[in-house]
Amino acid sequence: MSYNISMENLLAIRLNEFIKELEISKAKFAEKVGVSAASISDWTNGNIQPTAESIYLICKAFDISADYLLGLKDEI
Repeated sequence: MSYNISMENLLAIRLNEFIKELEISKAKFAEKVGVSAASISDWTNGNIQPTAESIYLICKAFDISADYLLGLKDEI
């Protein structure tokens, strides 16, 4: 079975999964990244895509691969 998942949806899915794995709230995640909780909510709901700068901030704050978030790699 093949699923057609867009990059936007994949990023939202992976970001949600990562936040759950960290076992922290989206508000705490936002605080550590330096963005608003509303931004995290929009990103994880797939409403808005994070900017390249925001993806960079997430990766630096949590030592996660941008390639993973963008769906280019399957490992964090």
